[in-house]
Amino acid sequence: MQPGVVRTEVGYAGGDNDHPTYEHHLGHAEALRIEYDPEGTSLAALYDYFFRIHDPTTADRQGNDIGASYRSAIFYADDAQRRKAEEAIVRNQAFWEKSIVTTLEPLTAFWPAEEYHQQYLQKNPGGYTCHFERPR
Repeated sequence: MQPGVVRTEVGYAGGDNDHPTYEHHLGHAEALRIEYDPEGTSLAALYDYFFRIHDPTTADRQGNDIGASYRSAIFYADDAQRRKAEEAIVRNQAFWEKSIVTTLEPLTAFWPAEEYHQQYLQKNPGGYTCHFERPR
């Protein structure tokens, strides 16, 4: 976990059905809710890390997973978070040859994923080869 991060939870956001599951999450993206201590990190630092650990230049895809569930998205709770996300996109574009296609979407609801998805990479080392820290 990153310094300042207190808790994370995997889930679904941005979709069309209530109480989504892995088998039925129409329009939802697989998402991560992060609780952090602002004295230990900042929202800007978390956004910068987000742009380091996945490829934000592929629309609806992460590694071999394809579809809207795998879109690069930031779900914001308020205008301040949206502005910070916009600034992060501009700031991080310098590290990518292709254009960042991360969508910014208002957070309307977050639905926790099933327990077997929580801490997935710790439970399944090597489970995804597309999520890793890129050098800066």
